[in-house]
Amino acid sequence: MADILTPALGESVTEATIARWTKKAGDPVRKDEVLVELDTDKVSLEVVSPADGVLGEIAFKEGDTITPGAVLGRVDAAEGATARAAEPAAAEAPALEAPGADTAPASGGLVEVRTPVMGESVAEGTIGTWAKKVGEAVRKDEVLVEIETDKVAVEVSAPADGVLSEIVAADGATVTPGQVIGMIAAGAAATVSSPAAPAAAAPAPAAAASPAAQTLSPAVQRTAAQTGVDPAQVAATGPKGNILKGDVLAAAASLTAQAPAPVAAAPSAPRPDQPREERVKMTRLRQTIARRLKESQNTAAQLTTFNEADMSAVMALRNQHKDAFEKRHGVKLGFMSFFVKAVVNALQDIPAVNAEIDGTDIIYKNHYDIGVAVGTDKGLVVPVLRDADALSLAGIEKGIGDLGRAARDGELTLDQLQGGTFTITNGGIYGSLMSTPILNMPQSGILGMHNIVQRPVAVDGQVVIRPMMYLALSYDHRIVDGKEAVTFLVRIKEHLEDPARFLLDL
Repeated sequence: MADILTPALGESVTEATIARWTKKAGDPVRKDEVLVELDTDKVSLEVVSPADGVLGEIAFKEGDTITPGAVLGRVDAAEGATARAAEPAAAEAPALEAPGADTAPASGGLVEVRTPVMGESVAEGTIGTWAKKVGEAVRKDEVLVEIETDKVAVEVSAPADGVLSEIVAADGATVTPGQVIGMIAAGAAATVSSPAAPAAAAPAPAAAASPAAQTLSPAVQRTAAQTGVDPAQVAATGPKGNILKGDVLAAAASLTAQAPAPVAAAPSAPRPDQPREERVKMTRLRQTIARRLKESQNTAAQLTTFNEADMSAVMALRNQHKDAFEKRHGVKLGFMSFFVKAVVNALQDIPAVNAEIDGTDIIYKNHYDIGVAVGTDKGLVVPVLRDADALSLAGIEKGIGDLGRAARDGELTLDQLQGGTFTITNGGIYGSLMSTPILNMPQSGILGMHNIVQRPVAVDGQVVIRPMMYLALSYDHRIVDGKEAVTFLVRIKEHLEDPARFLLDL
């Protein structure tokens, strides 16, 4: 017996609603088969079967509210259940053969290629370019396709040796966790197809399910409800005649265009490209960055306060010990470790800057996980340095170095991108003298570092030249008062101008 558990629902999401069970008690199920769909106030999630067997008990019915970790039901072991569950898929095998194709029989039947779980709060992804074509041989664990999400790229590998017999989700298609995106004829030899084989293997239009008969995905259901579009009137363009979210949006746009406009109808198509212009579709990561930055501006009462720090002491300490530091620890001594230490000490003094708002509550964080903004070819990402308060200067430099390399190589995991309590962004490496950084929601503070510039300053009544850096703290005024924000930035200034303060824990 295996319990069906409610997964983690994402940051600040504490409950979900049972939207739909795909199976009834007593039905055979397969491991990783979608059993139930959950709706939260942010995304729709799919819960898959933890094992092969029979759905024995359903603890919550459709419409019930559940919390993370709740037992939704159980899967009982049943002899022969796996074979019964696999029968519908095996029955499709003959239909996939192309007349005239020289194909070895599939000794192991058909194996589904499914979209993997893509992490908390990630409800969909975009299919990249398939590495294999239909009819080509594949090996178990060989990468078949890469799925781009709004956070990271996820590789999908072949679950078995055989031949790629069908691509269900084509390049550019939007997919959800657990969705079947392809089929492998397990154990089959590579196909040597005649030129007519691809056309013969294509599914006939008459076989597509009608919009009224097919099961709509949660995203399609929600979009249809929001736009008032009847799914039965939507032209389906998805694999096997499925209705996609884009189909509903296109139908809604068509209805809007047909309705009489009070003044002037909005343009229904993008403006024509002009000479010497190039139109490029935004990546999913860039779309997410744009959406979240705008959501941040619309949600938080953002305000920025400024100060400046004399970097003479940090630079002198670094120049004095950088060679010995690198020889001892195997990593270079940079400026980021001093800033992280200064930030952690300031956060400990001003806990409101290390907190977040959840509804009408304030959540104070008793841990210090610092996000460090990193620019990559695809856009800005913010990997998180965990438990920075427990790290030495060497540990911070090593951690930031590893995160930066993983970001630039596209190897960051979802866990490395979630759960930060405060963010540091360094525009100075690009030459920025001053900026007002935007909050990384739901955090209540972000520190902007800038270029170090030799400037004349007054010290003890004398004008001297010192390496100065402007500091900017953007904060959420709903939770952080002006006095706290200014005090926080002053604490950072004090620690940077006298590093012995945090080395001695003063």
